[in-house]
Amino acid sequence: MFNLQGKKGLVVGVANNKSIAYGCAKAFSFCGAELAVTYLNEKAEPHVRPLAELLGAPLILPLDVEQDGQMEAVFEEIDKKWGKLDFVLHSIAFAPRDDLHGRVVDSSKDGFARAMDISCHSFVRLAKLAEPLMKEGGSLLTMSYHGADEVVENYGIMGPVKAALESSSRYLAAELGSKDIRVHAISPGPLATRAGSGILKFDELMKDAIERAPLHKLVSTDDVGALAAFLVSDLAKSLTGGTIYIDGGYNIVN
Repeated sequence: MFNLQGKKGLVVGVANNKSIAYGCAKAFSFCGAELAVTYLNEKAEPHVRPLAELLGAPLILPLDVEQDGQMEAVFEEIDKKWGKLDFVLHSIAFAPRDDLHGRVVDSSKDGFARAMDISCHSFVRLAKLAEPLMKEGGSLLTMSYHGADEVVENYGIMGPVKAALESSSRYLAAELGSKDIRVHAISPGPLATRAGSGILKFDELMKDAIERAPLHKLVSTDDVGALAAFLVSDLAKSLTGGTIYIDGGYNIVN
């Protein structure tokens, strides 16, 4: 697809072989990039490590963004191994179940703050640590959803959180552009991932997307991976600050 030979990237958010992050990691690797892949904890490691090894990732590291010091430890290992970093993919999101399934107006202070920290501010923290390693520029990618722009039934507090994530990506693009660091939010349509399954009536959401999207089909994690590989490639060197939809055109219909 695109030549990523010589590029080094960090992929955060692989949970299993259906993860958007894994679809992106496959595309990066296929195009020649070398990867560092993280897993959430010991419970997740057996599901993630074989996938990372399949891609030949030389760095497979734990990363729970709520644990102090773990993110810094990941970047220390990257610095020791490569001394540089060309791109980061951030594909993690979380909200406590009660807050996700309830009304936004009923969301708890702690639940809202935790969703914002894991799903949004962790991307900002990754950007801060990546910045000094992107000595010749680089790319930062995160994953959003259409619920950031419009009210999507049952998406709950993740709507405001994803809106904050998209806004943060624009500010990061503005602040880091002078260092040739490009920032994008990718907004896929609904996908049958573990994260998606946590949303109430998610099957109905996918059915609606197929019916209403101009292309009348769901996208795949491989589709998202192809877009991500393009965005971190030199072919996208003049693009930054965008929220890029990959949803069969679903975002343009009412």
